Amino acid sequence: MSRIAATIDRLRAEKRRAFVSYIMAGDPDHDTSLALLKGLPGAGVDIVELGVPFTDPMADGPTIQAAGQRALAGGQTLARTLDMVRTFRTEDEGTPVVLMGYYNPIYSMGVARFLAEARDAGVDGLIVVDLPPEEDAELCLPALEAGIDFIRLATPTTDDRRLPKVLQNTSGFVYYVSITGITGAAEAQAAEVGPEVARIKAATDLPVLVGFGIRTPETAQAIAGVADGCVVGSAIVAEIAAGKPVAEVLETVRGLADGAHAA
Repeated sequence: MSRIAATIDRLRAEKRRAFVSYIMAGDPDHDTSLALLKGLPGAGVDIVELGVPFTDPMADGPTIQAAGQRALAGGQTLARTLDMVRTFRTEDEGTPVVLMGYYNPIYSMGVARFLAEARDAGVDGLIVVDLPPEEDAELCLPALEAGIDFIRLATPTTDDRRLPKVLQNTSGFVYYVSITGITGAAEAQAAEVGPEVARIKAATDLPVLVGFGIRTPETAQAIAGVADGCVVGSAIVAEIAAGKPVAEVLETVRGLADGAHAA
């Protein structure tokens, strides 16, 4: 059983929702980012989503874009991101790590090399936002063969005709994007998200986690209450951008995690 499946099963047995936190690898610098990564599980994070910086992040709002620029300016690369996961695994064998980003850095490294190194480093899943299901042969199918979950995004515009294609070959969990547009653009509304999550769950046995537009513990609790869990990124990255110490950022994460777990 994969780390992601084992974590979701454990949380279900405990009747708790999953809390996923996103940080950008290398933001604001390599050492601070690594310290944050190591501290996330202790702050209540069930699954870590680690961003891979890229020059043209089409799905990301200004907060995440700026994080990627800071990371790139500091010399962060896909190879260094994999090294971060490898270092993290020397202290934590249980917490799932999902890489989120874009296909170009993976393509540049080479799919076979990337998957071999990702598996060796301890990566559990991938979210690659610019590879649609029609391109599954590029990365999705090889990733699944390598034992790495390929997590797909569903959105408010994913209608019933498109949904089966989105769910095809998806594994780990389905990431439901609660709003149309980019990250950090609006606040998620549980009343709108709930029916969409139910629609997706009627079509798959995979857990459905909701991200985008979650900034407070209260919203985390409300959204997690209508899904299998929630994902928070921009609200955490904004704390990092403000220059707050690692301990303070992790306290913010803890509050969000407590909100999700209270659902």
